[in-house]
Amino acid sequence: MRGYGFSKFSEEELPKGGFEQLLKLFLELLNYTAGDANEALAWLNELDKQHKLTNNDYGMGDFIEDLKNKGYLSDDDPKGGFNITAKTEQTIRKSALEEIFGKLKKSGKGNHNTSSSGSGEEKNADRREYQFGDSLDQIDMTSSIHNAQINHGIHDFMMTEKDLEVEERDYKTLTSTVLMIDISHSMILYGEDRITPAKKVAMALAELISTKYPKDTLDIVVFGNDAWPISIKDLPYLQVGPYHTNTYAGLELATDILRRRKTHNKQIFMITDGKPTCLKEGLKYYKNSIGLDRKVINKTLTMAAQCKKLNIPITTFMIARDPYLQQFVRQFTEVNGGRAFYSSLKGLGEYIFEDYIKNRRRTVR
Repeated sequence: MRGYGFSKFSEEELPKGGFEQLLKLFLELLNYTAGDANEALAWLNELDKQHKLTNNDYGMGDFIEDLKNKGYLSDDDPKGGFNITAKTEQTIRKSALEEIFGKLKKSGKGNHNTSSSGSGEEKNADRREYQFGDSLDQIDMTSSIHNAQINHGIHDFMMTEKDLEVEERDYKTLTSTVLMIDISHSMILYGEDRITPAKKVAMALAELISTKYPKDTLDIVVFGNDAWPISIKDLPYLQVGPYHTNTYAGLELATDILRRRKTHNKQIFMITDGKPTCLKEGLKYYKNSIGLDRKVINKTLTMAAQCKKLNIPITTFMIARDPYLQQFVRQFTEVNGGRAFYSSLKGLGEYIFEDYIKNRRRTVR
């Protein structure tokens, strides 16, 4: 009988050393050090001491030399250290995409049935009778021949227009997305690193759109006391600041960006772990971190309503479980007519990818 033999797993059997294995760990460490190559290498050295990642044939010195030779590191730092290159930035994005999108494909998420469809670009499971104007490539010949045999018999075969069966197809549309990332101080408080998973999701989404949906647009907005756009290449270096949470400023900037986009479908994804606590009034900041400040909340809700008037739905990914925060998110979502997910950090990427892919499909009859 053919089968598989299994042996007891031993940590000692883990492969040690080698450029590819160390590179994977080095890229992961860069996510936690905000792109600081010197700090990541220092951490890698410590891990090597504790877990003996290298061996007598391939040491950390060899790995660093290979990083330089293969274009992952440059030694042009004025302080005498190393900097990561554009190649490394792209490799980090690809790694994040494989990590998140790989899980999505394995779990089967992203497959949604639709209530209506038409002669679009992608086949679905819906079938209907042939109508004048349908293209020939939509006709399901196997089903049509089967219908003809049932309707007219198999001895004297004939096929009429009523036997023809047509495959429905979903339309894909161009989509403009703004991803808002909360970089207030609470994103690293309470013993939980929330900014690193948020960065990973942003990098993976950027890589997905640039490779699979190149006609779509993705803009990244970060918000703390203020809000400002960052480029995709800046994502590995993103850090949390000593900021409050000015959600209003983030939404205002995201809306301004989307107004300039010529695409029909526009949406905002917002990753946050807390309530709005800040507004900018002229050159000063109005701040209140205690409870839900009515002044801050009302202005934020007004901005959500304005987005609704502009047909810009907001999907909020709340990575906090406090009941009063969830109550605010429910009110915010109701005003905007958008969606809300109360997601753990572990499932954040899969939620966002599933929602993005779902939202970029529209169906017509």
